[in-house]
Amino acid sequence: MTMDTGEEWRGWRAAAQEALYGSDGFYLRPEGPAGHFRTSVHASPLFAEAVARLLCHVDEALGRPRTLDFVDVAAGRGELITAVLAALPADVSARTRAYAVELAPRPSGLDHRIEWLPRPPHGITGLLFANEWLDNVPVEVAQVDAAGVPRLVLVRRDGTERLGEPVGGADASWLARWWPLPPEEGLRAEIGRPRDAAWATAVASLSRGVAVAVDYAHTAAARPLFGTLTGFREGRETAPVPDGSCDITAHVALDACAWAGAGVGALEGAGVDADARGAEAEVRAGAGRDPHAGVEAHAGAGVDARRAMTEEDGAGDDPRAGGEVNASAGAKVNAPGARAGASAGVGVEPCAGVETSAGAGADAHATGARAEESAGADRASRAGVELDTPARGLPRARLLAQRDALRALGITGARPPLSLASTQPAAYVRALASAGEAAELTAPGGLGDFGWLLQRVGMPEAALGGPLRKLLVDVPDHEEH
Repeated sequence: MTMDTGEEWRGWRAAAQEALYGSDGFYLRPEGPAGHFRTSVHASPLFAEAVARLLCHVDEALGRPRTLDFVDVAAGRGELITAVLAALPADVSARTRAYAVELAPRPSGLDHRIEWLPRPPHGITGLLFANEWLDNVPVEVAQVDAAGVPRLVLVRRDGTERLGEPVGGADASWLARWWPLPPEEGLRAEIGRPRDAAWATAVASLSRGVAVAVDYAHTAAARPLFGTLTGFREGRETAPVPDGSCDITAHVALDACAWAGAGVGALEGAGVDADARGAEAEVRAGAGRDPHAGVEAHAGAGVDARRAMTEEDGAGDDPRAGGEVNASAGAKVNAPGARAGASAGVGVEPCAGVETSAGAGADAHATGARAEESAGADRASRAGVELDTPARGLPRARLLAQRDALRALGITGARPPLSLASTQPAAYVRALASAGEAAELTAPGGLGDFGWLLQRVGMPEAALGGPLRKLLVDVPDHEEH
């Protein structure tokens, strides 16, 4: 890399913003994300069933409000929200107000009950669910130069990179707090400040309820040495080229997002109604609790579900994408028909009191399970999170691996009893297929390694019971029986 900073060179944040969400952006294409990769939503209807159960548990903890909100952030073409509504019990469905947050046009034939919005509504009572959203919030990339100084990475439309100015200001503070780079030439990091702001604003849209972010992720105890920026095109991992031809994605520092979200109680009018592209009002993510050392959450950040602000001080907010986490890998599943690949990823350990657990394997032994070893193109094969216990220092927040979250919601992947094959062969085949799908969703090295960040607002711990308590509260082992 050289130090040339001519006009054709831009930071990765601005370049990815245009490539993903510009007038000809990748995420505005008619085929939608499913035309290029498959997420948990596309892998099995069991995922939507689990989200529907979560919504029901939130409903119960809220005292069964007259109107229950379900907000699907980065809704794609409405696959998840449609399936969740279909899976709800009739009494819950009748009270549910459904919102799909997405920049792409509303799909024809979508359930009339679903309101299609460019940003989450204000004052949500219920569940906000963001599946593979934060990884597509564009961020700057930093790389250490020969002198040991972290510099912004500049990129051209054809993907050629060069080094720019040294990282400074709030970005430098974020790196120092969340992803300190040793002075070794070539080491890289993605500066997650826009994602923190996006998540803080999303959480601030809740009056009462739970916000969930699901993504491939890493935490401070095991950041990847060379970053995670990558691309996906037509089901294959590819070089990240910001010309609109491919998805551009990077793993999420979910621990940093959790801290930003934990401070929303101190936000004053968090700007959820602000224009995500032009808002300049700044709100700090929690006075006295946010350790971001100068990182500020911007008002519109993350509200406009598929568009990150391009202003230097603006916060980005766009959904889905892939990326490698060096040894701890994790990423989205590739194109339709792609199977969740199992990689040799080492689990990521969290920081700020977030603990890991050896927890884990999926019940992938079921015959017909689709969790198979893959050549690494599967985005899900690099989800890379081994989070199993809460961030003890994070108020009302918990980080889990997807396999543990789904198990708490009844998705186990257990093989049906063999006796069923002789008494009810058709039922046995259906149960076997379901077990295979569950195994894929919970597979170590694949979709099961995705991180779940759960954050509650206006819900005291005393109101939590059953699976919701398992998901949101660190319950000592002796109290679980």
